[in-house]
Amino acid sequence: DIDKELRNAFSRFATGVTVVTAIAENGPSGRTANSFSSLSLDPALVMWSPGINSSRFKHFSHAKHFAIHVLSDQQKDICEAFAKNGYAFGDIEHGLNPHGVPLIESCIARFECSHVATHPAGDHVIVIGQVNNAQVRTGKPLVFSSGNYGVIEEL
Repeated sequence: DIDKELRNAFSRFATGVTVVTAIAENGPSGRTANSFSSLSLDPALVMWSPGINSSRFKHFSHAKHFAIHVLSDQQKDICEAFAKNGYAFGDIEHGLNPHGVPLIESCIARFECSHVATHPAGDHVIVIGQVNNAQVRTGKPLVFSSGNYGVIEEL
């Protein structure tokens, strides 16, 4: 079956793991995503791609402000929590930025963004954000490939 073979082929590309956060009608919301990429340094732009069939799609596809959190190897539980539940902030240490966007603490990088554009792309959309603030911390990134989590050792 070509769909299964294609999915398996896509899964061979190792990615970092992020949680994207925004404000929804019901309050702060988050979702795990591995479709994040830097796009431009000048202006500072990033992109990610939520699926249109996701129950959380409307919270993220046109959010005026959002944050992308690059998770460390110590944050697999956060990844799994937001993969299952968009309102999983319970015991996760976080604050809010001036736009009310949830900011998860202790990730190895965080990008606070303003929405620039959304482009249709098959069963996903491409969301482009202008980076207004970025933070970096030391640590090893959480990596995902072929349905498994891993770590890149420091060089």
